[in-house]
Amino acid sequence: MDMEIDFKNYQLSQELRGHEDDVRGICVCGNAGIATSSRDKTVRYWVPDPTDKRKYESSKILLGHSSFVGPLAWIPPNQDFVEGAIVSGGMDTMVLVWNLSNGEKVQSLKGHHLQVTGVVLDGEDIVSCSVDCTLRRWRKGQLVENWEAHKSAIQAIIKLPSGELVTGSTDTTLKLWKGKTCLHTFAGHSDTVRGLAEMHGLGILSASHDGSIRLWALTGEVLMEMVGHASIVYSVDSHVSGLIVSGSEDCSAKIWKDGACVQSIEHPGCVWDVKFLENGDIVTACSDGAVRIWTSYQERIAEPADLDSYVSQLSQYKISRKRVGGLKLEDLPGLEALQIPGTTDGQTKVIREGDNGVAYAWNLREQKWDKIGEVVDGPEDGMKRPVLDGFEYDYVFDVDIGDGEPIRKLPYNRSDNPYDTADKWLLKENLPLAYRQQIVEFILQNSGQGGVALDSSFRDPFTGANAYIPGGSSSMSVVSAKPTFKHIPKKGMLVFDVAQFDGILKKITEFHNSLLSDPVKKDLSLSELEISRLGAVIKILKDTSHYHTSRFADADIALLLKLLKSWPLAMIFPVIDILRMLVLHPDGATVLLKHVEDENDILMEMIKRVTTNPPLPPNLLTGIRAVTNLFKNLPYHTWLQKHQSEILDVFSSCYSSPNKNLQLSYATMILNYAVLLIEKKDLEGQSQVLTAAIAIAEGENIEVDSKFRALVAVGSLMLDGLVKRIALDFDVENVAKTAKASKETKIAEVGADIELLTKQK
Repeated sequence: MDMEIDFKNYQLSQELRGHEDDVRGICVCGNAGIATSSRDKTVRYWVPDPTDKRKYESSKILLGHSSFVGPLAWIPPNQDFVEGAIVSGGMDTMVLVWNLSNGEKVQSLKGHHLQVTGVVLDGEDIVSCSVDCTLRRWRKGQLVENWEAHKSAIQAIIKLPSGELVTGSTDTTLKLWKGKTCLHTFAGHSDTVRGLAEMHGLGILSASHDGSIRLWALTGEVLMEMVGHASIVYSVDSHVSGLIVSGSEDCSAKIWKDGACVQSIEHPGCVWDVKFLENGDIVTACSDGAVRIWTSYQERIAEPADLDSYVSQLSQYKISRKRVGGLKLEDLPGLEALQIPGTTDGQTKVIREGDNGVAYAWNLREQKWDKIGEVVDGPEDGMKRPVLDGFEYDYVFDVDIGDGEPIRKLPYNRSDNPYDTADKWLLKENLPLAYRQQIVEFILQNSGQGGVALDSSFRDPFTGANAYIPGGSSSMSVVSAKPTFKHIPKKGMLVFDVAQFDGILKKITEFHNSLLSDPVKKDLSLSELEISRLGAVIKILKDTSHYHTSRFADADIALLLKLLKSWPLAMIFPVIDILRMLVLHPDGATVLLKHVEDENDILMEMIKRVTTNPPLPPNLLTGIRAVTNLFKNLPYHTWLQKHQSEILDVFSSCYSSPNKNLQLSYATMILNYAVLLIEKKDLEGQSQVLTAAIAIAEGENIEVDSKFRALVAVGSLMLDGLVKRIALDFDVENVAKTAKASKETKIAEVGADIELLTKQK
């Protein structure tokens, strides 16, 4: 074969730096520029450098998404957009249109229920796809049609020159569409179809989680299969020259010719996206935050110093992943450690020399370190530590997410923060964040770090010992991602996601029967249809494996809100408990949000009802837990920040309640507020939360988990820096000292964390 004769290796041409997190998507805008998207919530637009046409420079930063941004599409210049426009889709469910003349957002297309995974232009229309399994067509800023295109999440969409659309899905298939009619289903991949591209004049390219790339004829025949990546293939693209490029979790971009891999370009991180420029150069998007351009033309290759810098980046990345004797190579001390004398004869020390770990033994007689030799991981170590994609982990779990989905591999190290691990894994697998708490609990339980513990000390005042317990506490170990501190900063939100649905329905039925038998209140009872509808709502909430596809009708929410407003105060707590679980469901939270954004804010009405003097403990408990669960949903964060002062005021008495469940619920809400307001950099709000958290920490008869969560809130707020001075004025040093002396290990540990903060400049 002569493929190697006419193929020239690609080398680095330029690095584009600016994104602060993973670069997720690339859009080549003809010869005008390159758009890139990132987990940092931004889209950046890069244009040719006027002084050096071989190079690109940053032109605009497009700010507007509230979560990470993925797919991009380019609208060429027209009468509406003189310099063209960019379409972007995000984890926030939004499709946004940006005018490249001024970088302004000109359209916000709201309709998808879950993450937007693809956007394409179809004439003047925009077509978007989503994890919610639907395709939506937008025309002049308005939704004109939508349909369920797959039974599982849609991960990619392209438009063919002939006019048809092609979609790829978690269901392992591709579908070819003419309008809303499916012309053909392509089956053959054994895992999620993640990336799609047109192969000029031949057919469709698909990239899959099964590690392969396939070329399909439009008739469904597999023309070629390319296997060579060691992990998930996220993206694929082709060039008129016949070359194909693919990007993968295995940290490489591979170039293919005639079905064979002719070059593999290593990267210091996952390669999320790859695209060809018209001139044949390649653009890659990497998890290290860099966009890179690669060229096979000598005159466009980077300067030697830039090439050396890239080699150094690769080396550092490999060192950071390499393990020696079960330890990370980068964690080993350098040669300077040999300047410190040993204490006993034969004492051993492993140090880092270049890319290797070398063992030394202390020679007491000669007072020097003798070199023993290089340290390697033996077969026994390898068997103890599972390997995934070439890297060792403490655990590699098999995760069955149901719904006919393939088993997913979830790697985890005990030193990692389980919330960070869950977030990154869900984003990587393109799974709904509704699974987050379940994944965290799964990690903690299966790694021997505890799990969910129901606190059953609360008793229903109406039925005594056999009462239905409104919810349960999610007792999570807060594992620090920073080595300096044991428990801070807190990352992610805690929720109350355990419910006894049968007990809830039983209690509502009991109250309904009570109203039915009361001549004065008979009109407040439920109809048979309403009882049936409540049962249907609970059935949806119980089926967590279908959270990403199940839907609620507006009538479902309207019924719950009607009961919240009309039923006697003593009877509303099971209704609030349904609301508590509803806000954890993606579609439930979305439908409810419409009623929160109305002039008659139903959530504030509910809060005012449950805190009416004298407040009833079951109402307070379910009410505060419902508010706490709102933190899980980004769309509610603005509302929570806006009403923060009022919410903290009306629930402020909860921490001194003898009811331990109520204490814990209040402390959890305080901790969630700390996390939110740190992210929002809200100094005034942080000050109020700090005051509330210190009050809990100093309180008497406070339950251990409640005190712990309050102390974590204090430490996290101080670490952020904005309110550290205020904390010191509140004598937080004494709070830390008291906590450090506690017999409860985790209280003592977080007390030590706070004490360390007080001593830092």
